[in-house]
Amino acid sequence: MNTYAYRVLLANGRVRSGVLRLMVERDLSAKLWLERHFNATVLKLYRLPGWSTSVASALSSFTRRRLPAAELSGLLRDLAVMTRAGVPIVNALKSIAEESDAAHRPAAATARMLAADLDSGASVSETFARHPDLFPESVRNLLVIGEETGTVDRMLLEAAEHIERLSALKRDVRQALIYPSFAFASIFLVAIFWIYYVIPNLAELFTQMRLKLPALTVMILQGSRWLQAHAAVSLTLLVCVFLGIFLLVKLHPRSRQVAYSLAHRLPIARVLITASGMAFITEYLSLLITAGIDIARSLGVLERSLSDEYYRHRIAQVRIAVDRGDMLGDAMRQVGGFPPMALRMIKVGEESGSLDAQLAHLAGEYRQRLARLIASLSEIIKPLVILAAGAFFILLVVALLLPMYELVREASLAPMR
Repeated sequence: MNTYAYRVLLANGRVRSGVLRLMVERDLSAKLWLERHFNATVLKLYRLPGWSTSVASALSSFTRRRLPAAELSGLLRDLAVMTRAGVPIVNALKSIAEESDAAHRPAAATARMLAADLDSGASVSETFARHPDLFPESVRNLLVIGEETGTVDRMLLEAAEHIERLSALKRDVRQALIYPSFAFASIFLVAIFWIYYVIPNLAELFTQMRLKLPALTVMILQGSRWLQAHAAVSLTLLVCVFLGIFLLVKLHPRSRQVAYSLAHRLPIARVLITASGMAFITEYLSLLITAGIDIARSLGVLERSLSDEYYRHRIAQVRIAVDRGDMLGDAMRQVGGFPPMALRMIKVGEESGSLDAQLAHLAGEYRQRLARLIASLSEIIKPLVILAAGAFFILLVVALLLPMYELVREASLAPMR
């Protein structure tokens, strides 16, 4: 891929200039593309240095508006329908770009960008591979397989349905987390209000009255003073710790593998991450095997598509065992880390010749199981949040309001003395 600075004379007499990236090897191909695309005469064409392509890609990943999952699946589904009807994919993309209304501008911009790449001579898989920030690894791999097997329309439809299923799972997770997130945010804001306004005023009152305070009250007052004195440092340190952990997990493969391994051992996280991981693995393998890809290559594609390092490592070991001649179910049993139910059904599918159907059935079962788990957890979390909020306010009442009660009681008994 090369980056060009160009200046062209349009048919209406106006001059247009700009910078664009084209997947071409020769400058003549870039010139022909500009003349055909703009219906213009090329006045100047200059190939920028190679490093400028990397810089332009990095900048575009920050400035480009990402496609929501619904629009991405809609774009892929529209392409599948039109290509299945015999419309060339370039014309289908141009049609989507022209017919999209103002509410779907990101989809229209994406369609125009893909059409320009195809016009420059790139293949379908190369065009989608150029935009990893827009299209997930799983979608790009499906397009590669579709191009090799001549089933691009089918793979586009499978990719659209795959995106829709993943989006539904993420939506369920977000809905389950709305209530606890709102509750904990409310508790945090109340705590900030008490630390910075209520507790300092009460501490001043206790000091003036020279009350003998309980140990719990003294501890809370000292903690409040410390937080007020070191708020900026504490907040900065907390942000740095979380940012450091995030970058370490994001950029360091070994740290990411340790994090996923830990998540697979924690009680609640283990159930959720196992169900979501197995849903992705079984569904993706089913798609690949149904498309006619052999088991060994399907495992290699699946390994590149997995974000869960725990399962990625195990799928890599399974692939090595399958390359040696082992059956898929036996290899997964030897490697370990996979649920027994999945191993039994995969074994049955291999023996009966219906592995793709068994994997598809497993994927549906794991998706339903994950949906039920999320719904159950959302109901369990609600009373836990209420208990946490109640414990917090009981602590404040015991530590701060009881001394106030003692103060009022002594004030009421003073005239009697």
